[in-house]
Amino acid sequence: MIQDLFIATFETLYMTFVSGFIAILLGIPLGIALYMLSKSDKNATKTWYSVLDWIVNIFRSIPFIILIILIIPLTRLLTGTIIGSTAAIVPLSIAAIPFMARLAETSFNNLSQGLLDTSVSMGMTNRQFILKVLLPETAPEMVSNITLLIINLITYTAIAGAVGAGGLGAMAINYGYQRFRMDVLLYDVAILIFLTQIIQFVGSRLSNSLRK
Repeated sequence: MIQDLFIATFETLYMTFVSGFIAILLGIPLGIALYMLSKSDKNATKTWYSVLDWIVNIFRSIPFIILIILIIPLTRLLTGTIIGSTAAIVPLSIAAIPFMARLAETSFNNLSQGLLDTSVSMGMTNRQFILKVLLPETAPEMVSNITLLIINLITYTAIAGAVGAGGLGAMAINYGYQRFRMDVLLYDVAILIFLTQIIQFVGSRLSNSLRK
């Protein structure tokens, strides 16, 4: 059983961090786009913001277990299967990208208006503003956002385990609940809690160090 727990833990971490990396890679730029579009006074730009905002809200509104079912054709197209840890990365990423984008946009909106006005008066381009002001000034909050994202993904992997994704969630259901092995169920829960606590500790320490 120890070997099974080790494999399940590895599968959970694999799903979490690969989908988390994809969500960070695509979600933060999407959050930047939402923020920059919302600050523009042009009607065409406002229309683009409304479209992106609408898309993000739609994907955030779909329960994860339903999202897994809805994108089965896409999952099969990208991975060749709908079962296993690699297949689970597809719905995990799709659920996490808009979540990360909204967290990023919220952090950007908390940026001081004075910094925005100063960058405009200095004649900064959008690229310069993003790289020299927006991202550096919100770095501590962004680390907190990423920490929250990863913790949520751990929860999502447990849900995905119910439909054949593997990991600790699948082990808890298949070996713990269905075979009435309460010890297996408790071990899985303990590992999930431990992983969450470690990630929260590391994320909080890193965020606090950036604030200093």
